[in-house]
Amino acid sequence: MHRLIRAYDALVTAMAVLAGALLVWLMVSIIWSVAMRNLGMQPFAWLFVSGEYGLFYLTMLGAPWLVRKRGHVHVELVTAMLTRPLQTALSRAVAGLCVAVCVVLAWYGIELVSQNIERAAFDVRAYFTPKWWLTIAFPLSFGLMAVEFARFVFGPDLMHSGEAGIHE
Repeated sequence: MHRLIRAYDALVTAMAVLAGALLVWLMVSIIWSVAMRNLGMQPFAWLFVSGEYGLFYLTMLGAPWLVRKRGHVHVELVTAMLTRPLQTALSRAVAGLCVAVCVVLAWYGIELVSQNIERAAFDVRAYFTPKWWLTIAFPLSFGLMAVEFARFVFGPDLMHSGEAGIHE
């Protein structure tokens, strides 16, 4: 079981590293595209498409890691005014709601991927890209986010600190 948890943690971390690499690629591709335009050249079509896909994938791949690190935006104003038992109950309830939402979105993501495979749907821009290559990120990311939020529901750590303000 310990190996499975380590493998899972490595997967989430690898996805975050890939998201970071995609962020670097976005910067490079934008600079490259702007430089080509300023030199009177037409930027490559795949440059725009890779930027669009990259923005989508970096968001989806990095989201589970952000949940783990409590990097998503949430307001601690209410939890800071509650007693510790109420903070714990509210934080676990919010995390449980997040699990439910992520499971529903992962389910619909699986249906979307299945439809794209059944229909042999393609995204037609610079290249013919199978749509399931794009939509596979939905069930993967939301499924892993559900697991990460579930860690806050059932694990020792809480999603909310109960401290209002910036504490870095």
